[in-house]
Amino acid sequence: MAFADVFDAKLFMSATITLIVIMDPPGTVPVFLSLVGRKPMATRARAARQAVLVSLLVISLFAVAGQAILAYLGIGIPALQGAGGLLLLLIALQLLTSNGHEPEAAAEDVNVALVPLGTPLLAGPGAIAATIVFVRQADGHIGAYIALALAIVTVHFVIYLCMRYSGLVIRLIKESGITLLAKVAGLLLAAIAVELVANSVRGFISGAG
Repeated sequence: MAFADVFDAKLFMSATITLIVIMDPPGTVPVFLSLVGRKPMATRARAARQAVLVSLLVISLFAVAGQAILAYLGIGIPALQGAGGLLLLLIALQLLTSNGHEPEAAAEDVNVALVPLGTPLLAGPGAIAATIVFVRQADGHIGAYIALALAIVTVHFVIYLCMRYSGLVIRLIKESGITLLAKVAGLLLAAIAVELVANSVRGFISGAG
C-alpha cells in the first residue's frame, strides 16, 4: 500500500495552514500574557498546557461528531459565532477596564485555560467550522482522516510552543509592558468579538433569505 493511500498530504497542508491562520498562534500570546503574565512560570506553563488540551479536545470532538451535534441541537454556525463573540466581548471589557491588575477571569488558572483561552479564543467558531468542512472533504477516506488528525495536532503543538515560551516576552516588556499588553489584547479581543457577532448576523440574514 502506497504512502499516498494512507496519508493525504494535500489535505494536511491545507488544514494546517487554514487552522494556523484562523487560530493565530502568535496572536494568542498577548491575550495569554495579559491573563497570566504575572503568574509564576510553572503556573503559566500549566495554563498553556491546559488551554491547548481544552482546545484540542473541543476541536477533536467537533471533528468526530460536530455535524451530528449541531444537527441534534438545532444549532448553526452563526449561533456559535454569536455566542463566541459575546463571550470574548465580556473578557475584552474586563481587560480594558482593569486597573493594572489581572481580570477576575484570571483568578482561577483552570478557568483561564477553559475560558477564554481554550475556548472560544482557540477552539472558536472559525476553527470549528473549518474542521467540519475538512471532515466533509475527507469523505470517508482513511488517509484524509489521518492527515486531518495530524494537522490538528500539529497546529496545537505550535500554539503550545508560542504560549509556553511567552515568558521570553515578559523579560523584555516587564510589568508596565504587561499592563499595556492587556489593554492592546482587550482591544484586539473586542474587535474579534464584534467581527464574530457581525458574521453571526450576516449568517442569520443569509440563512433567512
